[in-house]
Amino acid sequence: MLNRRTLIAGLPLAVLAAPRIGRAAGPVTFWGPPATPSVILAQAIDSGLLKPIAPEATFKVWKTPDEMRAGISSGSMAATVVPTYVAANLYNRGLGLRLVNVLTDGLLFVVAPAGTVTGIAGLKGKRIAVPFRNDMPDYILRRLLATADVKPSDLTIEYSGTPLEAVQMLMVGRVDAALLSEPASSAVIAKAATFWKNLERAVDCQQAWQKVAGITRIPQAGLAITDRFAAEIGPSGVAKLHAALDQALQAAIKNPAVAAKAAAALDLPAAMVEKSIPHSRLVVRAASEARADLTSLFDLLAQDDPRIIGGKQPNDAFYAL
Repeated sequence: MLNRRTLIAGLPLAVLAAPRIGRAAGPVTFWGPPATPSVILAQAIDSGLLKPIAPEATFKVWKTPDEMRAGISSGSMAATVVPTYVAANLYNRGLGLRLVNVLTDGLLFVVAPAGTVTGIAGLKGKRIAVPFRNDMPDYILRRLLATADVKPSDLTIEYSGTPLEAVQMLMVGRVDAALLSEPASSAVIAKAATFWKNLERAVDCQQAWQKVAGITRIPQAGLAITDRFAAEIGPSGVAKLHAALDQALQAAIKNPAVAAKAAAALDLPAAMVEKSIPHSRLVVRAASEARADLTSLFDLLAQDDPRIIGGKQPNDAFYAL
């Protein structure tokens, strides 16, 4: 549950004096990555589910982790879907960010020409494109490789600035495989088929995670909100926000085509987004309910460098709900 005493500590008097009406005082932009969890936010806004909390809600996509971090640091992104370790890192660094929920239990795949890669060990001797160096896909791959006894020198990693760049590298044959999240993996498999190329999800990273953590859930991304926004909408608003996203998820599962159209801001064909939904392990789990999985993930990522999560496990106040 939201620790109200911790939440309000250090906030400006104007914020503390604001009435607790359970909704935003003005227009709110919700942000998310160009990945399938953003469909939940877009669906919630498009269907009006967020009107009781944010009557003038809009949705925008952040393109890169650097853009997202800059937006949170500047205060321009009050509510955004982020990699969960980023939320922990920024919280531990004192940026006043808390995690409301987890929106996916993992949506990473190694995509490669059919029959060319079998398991993580099958990446030995291969060139693999990985978007966002020193970010969630890269960190997950490192743990998978270490568990499979694959040394960094056993393969060649080609880092790209965006998933689209990784897709292009795979399409033109510059790499043998690409580590992609959804909907990028669905998009490249469909695109390749139009050129008579047979690509497949050669490795389901969530299934491979079983050997790393003993579970097939990677609480990869969730909705994080700033202290200021949390104080503005109050504990009841945070709970309503979470409930609205859960309703949006159920609607998206029931009718993925409609949800995909609502997510036009992802700037991807709706048909591709629709195809990606079944592969995205979308959930809406309160952060406190997912805490055991999050703690396990943070511990594993911190094995390479504790600074990845800000030097320590986040305390109770990090879990906004």
